[in-house]
Amino acid sequence: MPLPPPRPLKRLGQHFLVDPNIVRKILALAELQSEETVLEIGPGRGILTRALAAAARAVVAIEVDPKLHAYLAETFADRANVDLRLGDALAFDYLNLPPRTVVVANLPYYVSTPLLMKLLDARARFDRMVLMLQTEVARRLVAGPGTGEYGSLSVVTQHAAEVSMAFQVSPGCFRPRPEVGSAVVSLVIRRESPVGVADEAAFARIVRASFAHRRKTIANSLRDEGLPPDRIAAALTRAGIAPSRRAETLGLHEFAALTAALES
Repeated sequence: MPLPPPRPLKRLGQHFLVDPNIVRKILALAELQSEETVLEIGPGRGILTRALAAAARAVVAIEVDPKLHAYLAETFADRANVDLRLGDALAFDYLNLPPRTVVVANLPYYVSTPLLMKLLDARARFDRMVLMLQTEVARRLVAGPGTGEYGSLSVVTQHAAEVSMAFQVSPGCFRPRPEVGSAVVSLVIRRESPVGVADEAAFARIVRASFAHRRKTIANSLRDEGLPPDRIAAALTRAGIAPSRRAETLGLHEFAALTAALES
């Protein structure tokens, strides 16, 4: 007797996509080629997995729930190109994936930001990503300077990829119905820094320190994160940034200039 679909687990934030129209829109946005490998995180009950398997050479799907993994293993026993992995996506070694892997995933909302950061850290392995996220997070990814949603996540993501908002997804497209809205975003990975950043880790560290105290000026925020005031003042002068400005007013080029000045 086939395994019944497991009940959704609240502790894992499971909301299963059930709308085939959304699956078709995601697939169209991903523009998968028959020779490509796809990474799916949190395949749920497999509605998107089946469509991905029909379009791509191989699908690597990571599922943390053992019961759901067992259900999927039985469901896709007839699909040799579906490679199901039982485990935590935050602990997965993405660098072992084939070059230019495409990520297509409905990211678990309770860990979406750390998961996105891990994916971006391993972006040398990826060509592009199509991600479903909580609408609030999606808006932060595409936000520009001077807006309320703009922050370190915006800067780090836009430095790593060309990001665009694709479409909204209504709560009624899931079971159980989530309390928040969802959106799908497209990220095309950049092959080189658009602003000439030499040290990626230093750039990310300085961006996060700059936004650590949003109500403070950038000079005070960096100081409160442990940087010496004289070093901050000299770097801001070299970068041509007024110390009275706040982080949310700075664009990618200015963060790159600040990083170079602080690291020199």
